[in-house]
Amino acid sequence: MNAVAGPSNVTSNTDDANISSAIKESSVVVVDDRSIKAGNTVLIRLPNAEVRSIVVKENSLINLGKFGSFYGNALIGQPFGLTYQITKRELAVEVAKPIEDLEETNATNELINDGEFVQPLTSAEIEALKLEDASADAIIKAQIEQHANYSLKTEYSKHKYRKRKEAKYSKTFTTLEPTLYHVADYWFTKDANRVREIRPDALAQMLSLANIHPGGRYLVVDDGGGLLVAGILERMGGKGRLLTIGDVETTPVYHVLTHMNFPESYFAGVLRSTNWAYTDEDWSVVYPQDAKPGVPKNEKQRSRMEKRKRGQDKLNETREDFFRGEWDGLVVSSQYDPYAIIETLEPRLAGSANIVVHHPNIQILADLHTKLRAKPQYLAPNVTEPWTRQYQVLPGRTHPLMTISGTAGFLLHAIKMSVFHPIYDDPNANAADLPRKAARAAKKRRMQTENGSVAATASAAIVS
Repeated sequence: MNAVAGPSNVTSNTDDANISSAIKESSVVVVDDRSIKAGNTVLIRLPNAEVRSIVVKENSLINLGKFGSFYGNALIGQPFGLTYQITKRELAVEVAKPIEDLEETNATNELINDGEFVQPLTSAEIEALKLEDASADAIIKAQIEQHANYSLKTEYSKHKYRKRKEAKYSKTFTTLEPTLYHVADYWFTKDANRVREIRPDALAQMLSLANIHPGGRYLVVDDGGGLLVAGILERMGGKGRLLTIGDVETTPVYHVLTHMNFPESYFAGVLRSTNWAYTDEDWSVVYPQDAKPGVPKNEKQRSRMEKRKRGQDKLNETREDFFRGEWDGLVVSSQYDPYAIIETLEPRLAGSANIVVHHPNIQILADLHTKLRAKPQYLAPNVTEPWTRQYQVLPGRTHPLMTISGTAGFLLHAIKMSVFHPIYDDPNANAADLPRKAARAAKKRRMQTENGSVAATASAAIVS
């Protein structure tokens, strides 16, 4: 098993004063493809670093609890990535603060004695300031001025103190662009089991190993809420075919897709879903007793029959596409036995198709690895463990984060070889001996031809 190092995730603040001032000064909102639209599901980052999901609707009131509330119309038409200050249910774009370059001083924390009277500003006084609509900066300034030991702190301790207070009192939030990284990180942090512990770096490796690209044809078994489906659709860009296979009769609901806000072109003619039962060539439709084709008795029955026929035609088209084969890859993240899944779908894969399987447990993939190595149609199966380390990148304070994820599951990758040809593929052949074998076979045929000619000449001479 090999450990694969993933890229470090670096987060830093950027100064976007020009964009912010332009939005403040302009009363006309220019809506483009990358702006927030009515009905979008938007991820927002709060001052305490928590990421929440909200649905932006016209004339709706969005409540963020202690951070305040605002009207959804204020976000419609705005670009992603801006930070907003909430004041009396109104939003104002906040200019990003520059990164502070802290300087070392002679101050230490050894003389600090935390006690009951270090902070004389009481909770009642803080609540009074809030009722007076005092800003977070005003509350923090009042706390600092009355803090008995603040001057004894190091510059780094002072910075941490202010950041903790900002997370507690600030009424701001930042909208996050619905990139695959943000969506995958949100779901992994919120409920890793729901996406089968696929971390953003593990998802990136799966898409790369499967060679996902526009125009490709891919089979997907996704029991992780649609995270794999979302990643593949984003890379395909509305070109190609993606067929998902599951154990539900109706179209599966992938909750992750709602956060990506894909245009309709990413789904139309690209995404199809089917049931495992329909992948059996011997399957045939079974009509209920009251649903057999016939002459409709009334308009309601006619409408129901036409709807059923459209569904059946779409199912037949999907099955024909599946059995046509030549799929470019298979990506699996499922609770079911991965070996059974691969054996069922392998005949439909094209030659050199990539097979990628993710599972939270190493033993499942270790057993799969052993089985695939015994099969000649699977080339170079290998198991890897995704690994990443996140860093805080600040002047003089760059270091790995104190708490990071310990595991993102394990990956198996293999390449499907084309089926054996009865003439050109010999299961017992050795690639190094092929040229010599071909030369010996040609020499044998030449000698047989010459011997036949000599024998024929001798027979003719005897007869004469």
